[in-house]
Amino acid sequence: MTTEEFIDDLDKLLKLLPKEVQNVLLELNDNDDLLEIVLDLGRIPEARYSNHVICLGDNVLTRSELKLIVNGLGDFGSDNRVGIERTLHRISAIRNRRQEIVGLTCRVGRAIYGTVEMVRDLIESGESLLLMGRPGIGKTTALREIARVMADELGLRVVIIDTSNEIAGDGDIPHPAIGRARRMQVSCSENQHQVMIEAVENHMPQVIVIDEIGTELEANAARTIAERGVQLIATAHGNSIANLIKNPTLSDLIGGVQSVTLGDEEARRRKTQKTVLERASEPTFTIAIEMNSRTKWSIHSDVSLTVDSLLRGHIIQPQERELSIDGSINLLAQQEITPTPPRRNVRNKNNRIPLNDFSKEANISVQSNKNDLEINDLKIFCCGISRQLVDESIRLHQWPIRIVESLAQANVIFGLRNKLGEKKLIRKEAKMNMIPIYIIKSDNFNHVEKGLNRLIQKHKNVARDALLSCLNSEEREDSIAAMEECRLAIEKVVLPLGRPVELLPRSQRILQMQSDLVLRYKLKSDYFSHGKNQCLRIYPP
Repeated sequence: MTTEEFIDDLDKLLKLLPKEVQNVLLELNDNDDLLEIVLDLGRIPEARYSNHVICLGDNVLTRSELKLIVNGLGDFGSDNRVGIERTLHRISAIRNRRQEIVGLTCRVGRAIYGTVEMVRDLIESGESLLLMGRPGIGKTTALREIARVMADELGLRVVIIDTSNEIAGDGDIPHPAIGRARRMQVSCSENQHQVMIEAVENHMPQVIVIDEIGTELEANAARTIAERGVQLIATAHGNSIANLIKNPTLSDLIGGVQSVTLGDEEARRRKTQKTVLERASEPTFTIAIEMNSRTKWSIHSDVSLTVDSLLRGHIIQPQERELSIDGSINLLAQQEITPTPPRRNVRNKNNRIPLNDFSKEANISVQSNKNDLEINDLKIFCCGISRQLVDESIRLHQWPIRIVESLAQANVIFGLRNKLGEKKLIRKEAKMNMIPIYIIKSDNFNHVEKGLNRLIQKHKNVARDALLSCLNSEEREDSIAAMEECRLAIEKVVLPLGRPVELLPRSQRILQMQSDLVLRYKLKSDYFSHGKNQCLRIYPP
């Protein structure tokens, strides 16, 4: 499908303008990229394009000309906006202290087909989408086409909350660009949150489309709608998720931010101050889109993970998509989260990480023969602990942990002390089946995260001990030498000099152990073949 752009009834807008302005615009014949026409009293009218501005004529706008334009528009609303019947154009007024109109901004409305292909897979997923970007980037245009596709092609019940009549145009009959989607107009912008709730209660929508969520009441209404299982497609003020995090009014859209005081031990483990910012709740919108330009968008497919990472100071590289001229979608970059470089681990005076300390935490996964062992997902049965907190911690750290509903499937019971004290049957069954029990003191994110971290390390140690028991004395000596080689390469060359290092060829088991040691230093590595043997190459940060 090729991208197709057309301007709806531009001639209706031009007819309202002074003759000189009309003539200049017709002579330019460059209206495909026209964004808006600015008319200020006592100034020469201007035509604003995406990357330049053109003066329309040589004469300034007179009061009589301005009055003539206003009389042809009709009554302005409380938000100082008015539209042109059956078009997508929007005219906004600037008033003086006596409430007289002294300037007009005529925004050109367009229906653009093809941009929805950028996010078709996302809207079909049923998740709520939040679009962000600077004014004039095309957020409302994208909403309009998304609403049409979801109503006409996906057959969903779509209701548009059209506060300023930008999405479906002015007048009682909505513009055909929204397809079969229904439109609810808002008499006053202060009532937008009430109309949002009314749409859910009265009209049974599957999807609600909202333009410009900008107040705390509207953010609360959006959360209420999402909690009722209705898919939300909306825009918000702000260029990026980082902007919303700093906006106390709208931060609830992405989960909100709260200040948390950590204990001494937890602060040392995270290598942060004791008072940190954390996400307060699950975000209203699962997916966020940053519109960098009309044809290039950045996708955050998991808002929870993005917000958590930003609050921890990590560098976020979202997925980037670009719409080409022929209508195909180019994937420019995959989403990637890079942790900020941590402080070096100091275990002794020489700033060395002992090999025996590494082997306690090594995540060993080998598949070379039948004697090799593999770490499977740790299956936990939760007792009295909020599953949401456990899920958040697992997702944040990408731990190989799975929550099970049956005690018979569990490797370990993870619960609160007071709750397990009341569950005699669970403790009795755990004792009969020899299932270990791990207890934490309170049901909060810090305790849950700390407890799961200890559990995963113990789980890894079991696999490590099983694997080492399969090694003979010669293999053990070889593994110790290989780990020492890897450690020295990192500490003497890779980190201080910033140069990659290729280690000696080793067996598959030892290569995996070396790779795990590299991860401890927050570095990356790859396997390379030398004939029949393989070796590890370590890359600088």
